This record gives sequence, structure tokens and C-alpha cells, in this order.
Amino acid sequence: MAPSPAGPGGGDGVDGFDLLAADDPAALARFYGALMEVEPQPGLSPSHWRLAWPAGGWLELYGPSRIRPQPRQLGRLGLCLQRQAHAADATGSLALLQAWIATALDLGASAGDLPRQESFGAEAWLLDPEGNRLLLLVVPAS
Repeated sequence: MAPSPAGPGGGDGVDGFDLLAADDPAALARFYGALMEVEPQPGLSPSHWRLAWPAGGWLELYGPSRIRPQPRQLGRLGLCLQRQAHAADATGSLALLQAWIATALDLGASAGDLPRQESFGAEAWLLDPEGNRLLLLVVPAS
């Protein structure tokens, strides 16, 4: 897997990105593209896709080599997508989260924990279509 193009440092510093191995990188790129409302971009090979990460940088998806497979596994690492609610109240945050969850499920995600209101916003854990942990977080408007 080749590194992404050099960032603002012109290649003199360390750059990074979020990386997911995928059995079907194109399909997983379409899933995350729809959830983040960005267009997936072809990467460095037919089994490599890139999506502009909302906070800056890239989410990179690739099909691992058969020589160096990456088995599926659940761990403590997960992706988090965050939106801001239109109102400062918890009801608005939960309503937006419920709609976002419905979209994710329609796109092939699996339900995880029930949505819940926390002090920092409304959250729900899901599994993406390939079983990766995904947190959808809606924070109240400031």
C-alpha cells in the first residue's frame, strides 16, 4: 500500500490517513460515501478507494493482498462519523441520529447497541457492511 500524496508539509513531515481493509473495497467506499455525502475516488489500484474524511485527510479502503491477508476482527478501534444537530436540545439530536441510523441500515449496516443520549450528544454503535465498528454521533448545536 503506497502512502497518500504529501500533505501541507510538502512531504517533509509525517502524514497519515485512516485505513480499512475490505473484502469489497468498492462497495464499502460506496457505503461510506453515501453516509458522509462524499464521492468515492479511485485510488492507486483497482482495489483501492479514497474518500475525503470530514475532519480533513482521507479514509482509504483497500483489498489486502492474498499473500498478506487481513482477517476480520472486532477490536476497540472504530470509525466515528459526527454531525451537529440543528437545535441544542436532546430531542433534536436523537431524531437526527434515528434518521441517520435508518440510512446506514438501508445501505447495509447492522444494528449494534440501541441509540442513547449521553452528556456530549446522541450516539449509536453499528457495524458497517463488512463488520467494522462504526459510531454515529450527533452533537447538540452550539
